[in-house]
Amino acid sequence: METHSYQVDVNWMSDRKGMMSSPDLNVQLEVATPPQFPKGMPGIWSPEHLFTAAVGSCLMTTFLSIAENSKLEYSSIDIKASGKLDVVDGKYLMTKVELYPTLTIQKEGDRDRALRILQKSEAACLISNSIKSEVVMRPEVLVA
Repeated sequence: METHSYQVDVNWMSDRKGMMSSPDLNVQLEVATPPQFPKGMPGIWSPEHLFTAAVGSCLMTTFLSIAENSKLEYSSIDIKASGKLDVVDGKYLMTKVELYPTLTIQKEGDRDRALRILQKSEAACLISNSIKSEVVMRPEVLVA
């Protein structure tokens, strides 16, 4: 596989808020210090949210690829993700990301295979593999 590059621009707007964009995308996104910090701003995506979202969305896109190649029949996949911020040796770190995928399949007979595909997806997720945070997945498989 060839090397890929992704461009993101972040421009300060005011206070503790900026605007994030990419020449590759059509959408801009506000980003700010989270409200747990001094002068943080509620209701705006923070770097901590984006970090957690990167892990959750990577699990989803990796699952979609592996499930397609595995010809798994499913009707939905929803992923909740929770990122934990801690202070370690005097530094703020995102120490843990918990993933809660809920996968709805068509047939009960596919349950074990669906769980294996979810586990394979988490193990292959390039974002999870690129960070030092602990990543824990707690999957749920439902039958439609």
